[in-house]
Amino acid sequence: MASAQSAATAAASGRSFYLTMAFTCLAVAVLGFAPTYFLPLANGKFAAPPLVHIHGLLFFSWTLFLCAQTWLVNRGRTLAHREWGVLGVAIATGMVFTVFTTAIFRINQLEPLGMGPAIRAFSWVQVSGIIFFAVVFALAIAKVRDPETHKRLMLLATISLLDAPIARWFLTFLAPPAPPGQPVVPPVFVTVPPAIVADLLIVAVLVFDWRTRGRPHRVYVVGGLALLAIQLTRPLIAATPQWDALATLLGRLGAA
Repeated sequence: MASAQSAATAAASGRSFYLTMAFTCLAVAVLGFAPTYFLPLANGKFAAPPLVHIHGLLFFSWTLFLCAQTWLVNRGRTLAHREWGVLGVAIATGMVFTVFTTAIFRINQLEPLGMGPAIRAFSWVQVSGIIFFAVVFALAIAKVRDPETHKRLMLLATISLLDAPIARWFLTFLAPPAPPGQPVVPPVFVTVPPAIVADLLIVAVLVFDWRTRGRPHRVYVVGGLALLAIQLTRPLIAATPQWDALATLLGRLGAA
């Protein structure tokens, strides 16, 4: 009897923890993009092609979706959680599509301005990030009948996206002011510190696993190490002629 009560308490604690983590991801996304997107947009000072707004809407929708799905599980509404999962597949597919489309658009936009090498290198940040997200999301769908693995994969996929909003604060407070009207492509190495900050959320879930399970789940160990490897090697891979050639081909898809 005591063992059953202990298991029920642990399960409730886990659901509450994952709900907290989902809303933490949402808060990071909102606060991260507030200075460079949400506030300028509200003040009528953000001008961008529709593609940029669609891209932002899909990524923001993903964090809302994660919160809604986690809340459904927290309330014991697992059937509704599964039914709404189809929407998650649609959002994730749109995210992948808009990342590649945005990368192609930016390459073709900045190439005539003499910024081709810089934007082609930086596009590896976008492409590598969305590939990692897509792979982890696909694994989460494959493990839908294994809730413990599924929820961890979904959270890992979301955390992998948070370097972008965190980077906006680095750019806002640490980057030198850009010339008015002049597009700026940051060097790839500046994406590493924001990524490391985002990875602290993985440390938090590792600690939670250790305290509640006695060991970290393999999703966070293997997936976290893979994500860290991608983040740390981005400056190296982005500078290779092989990636430059692939990014050039990617850009030509939009010029065709």
